[in-house]
Amino acid sequence: MTDKPTTRKDLMKPVQLLGLAFVAALFAGFVTLMSMGFFQTRPADQIQNALVVALVAAGATFIIVLVSVALMLLAVDPSKVTQTVDRPLLLPKDAPDVTTPGAPAQPGAAAPSAPTDRAAGAPDDDASDPKA
Repeated sequence: MTDKPTTRKDLMKPVQLLGLAFVAALFAGFVTLMSMGFFQTRPADQIQNALVVALVAAGATFIIVLVSVALMLLAVDPSKVTQTVDRPLLLPKDAPDVTTPGAPAQPGAAAPSAPTDRAAGAPDDDASDPKA
């Protein structure tokens, strides 16, 4: 069962982006309602004030998320929209893949050295340091 490779065009569907902004707006509105005591017993004017502030917070969050995502989409080269995504986008091209067995963690990184045994009579650097 092999799935077809995910393309960048599949990752940038407008309905999903609008859905993401809508969910973020709902979350911001709900948090605002909770923090202003909307679900507690309050006078009607405080409840109305909480609703107005929650709607403003939800609307602002929707617009900010939508504009932010749209600006981030402008950073994608249109010629690469149909290419498959098979590795992280922000890694340099010469960096080894994490899934490659035996690849060092960083380019040019040396193998870790063997641990030293201080109990076997090796001098302690802190004891011989006159500054300590």
